[in-house]
Amino acid sequence: MQTIWAEQALLAKGWAQDVTLEIAGDRIAGIEPGTLPQPGAQRVGALLPAPANLHSHAFQRAMAGLTERRGPDPRDTFWTWRQLMFRFLDRLTPEDVQAIAAFVQMEMMEAGYACNVEFHYLHHAPGGTPYARLAEMSERIAAATQETGIGLTLLPVLYEFGGCDRRPLGPGQIRFGNDPSRFAALVEQAEAALTPLPADTRLGVAPHSLRAVSPEGLAACMDLRPGAPLHMHLAEQVAEVEEVQAARSARPTEWLLANAAVDPNWCLIHCTQMERAETLALAATGAVAGLCPITESSLGDGIFDGVAWTGAGGAFGVGSDSNIRIALSEELRTLDYSQRLRDRSRAALATTEMSTGRVLLDGVARGGAQAAGRDAGVLAEGKLADLLALDSTHVDLEGRTGDTLLDAWIFAGDDRAVSDVWAAGRHRVRDGRHVARERIERAYRATLRRLRAL
Repeated sequence: MQTIWAEQALLAKGWAQDVTLEIAGDRIAGIEPGTLPQPGAQRVGALLPAPANLHSHAFQRAMAGLTERRGPDPRDTFWTWRQLMFRFLDRLTPEDVQAIAAFVQMEMMEAGYACNVEFHYLHHAPGGTPYARLAEMSERIAAATQETGIGLTLLPVLYEFGGCDRRPLGPGQIRFGNDPSRFAALVEQAEAALTPLPADTRLGVAPHSLRAVSPEGLAACMDLRPGAPLHMHLAEQVAEVEEVQAARSARPTEWLLANAAVDPNWCLIHCTQMERAETLALAATGAVAGLCPITESSLGDGIFDGVAWTGAGGAFGVGSDSNIRIALSEELRTLDYSQRLRDRSRAALATTEMSTGRVLLDGVARGGAQAAGRDAGVLAEGKLADLLALDSTHVDLEGRTGDTLLDAWIFAGDDRAVSDVWAAGRHRVRDGRHVARERIERAYRATLRRLRAL
């Protein structure tokens, strides 16, 4: 049994003061407001539900900062970045991927996330040859998770083609490739790789996108793990929308809603190129919009219509995607600021009942848990103990309470205000640092040195 005493806590029913929260195993066993701190209790400032990071490509963390130069193309875009990414990943070994994934997961926890939803498409050796163990790379993600203690929802990705015309995968991409039959075997082996991990671990599937997966491949994914999380990139780039429309006589969201039973198990990533009617129709399915504001800004993807989505009651969460910067508060700030810039407004996502920060934190905690297939997202008895504590003595939070504290953290502060994080009761971040930071960082630095030497 772990006991935490918080000056204030955001519970399922709202803010409460002087809260004692007890953890038994991986679950919240009891919550009692209006208490005095017990001897031996972990004392924290503000206790919040810790969100899941619902979209990550862990290996891309090692190329952060390497793609900010312009090439011969007069207009640098997502597509030129993508070619650089393909060249980079041809260097990565399984050992590299494990070291990078552990560092990414550690940074996620220090930022306030309790779960890593890994959209995992790097399956094979350079040149596309499968490893002796088909799920070797999934095993490496699992090994990193054992080291960090973060929650994990692993999403092996089906990637069949280089485009809607079913062209073969090119250099770099070929490490992703599987047909539906081999992908089914890979998913089965990936599930076995998760066996040593804690009971809160989840497995889902991810058809990469309508460009990279055939209608038959999408149907196979939908049948592979019924009821499990199913994630897919959707409507991220203008060129993607145009390619899908030319090949399937419908825009991506329009085609998907007409051809798949989209429901709350689905999470659609980015959705930055949807028309308003598509936004409202997709929100009505109960699926989660998986938003990655820092990466979407970096790649020039566009702006998700968060105002229309939340106005329609749509579920949403955030992820760090390319992991160019892993910062929970900054993801939330960037999401809201994008709405303000587009509409020339302020407090774009706030309601008459809740401030902007409260809408954002509530939304990503609940939506992230839904997308991860994780019984979390709120502080309530019986839920997984995914907890985030903020240091109320931090200068940006001095004297702040309730919704105002969240606003101060997101819009004036940063993740340095995060003091402690628990993932299903595993207390891995203490006083702002992961308990295994030195070892994990040492292995990551060695990996970066090796990659630079190539």
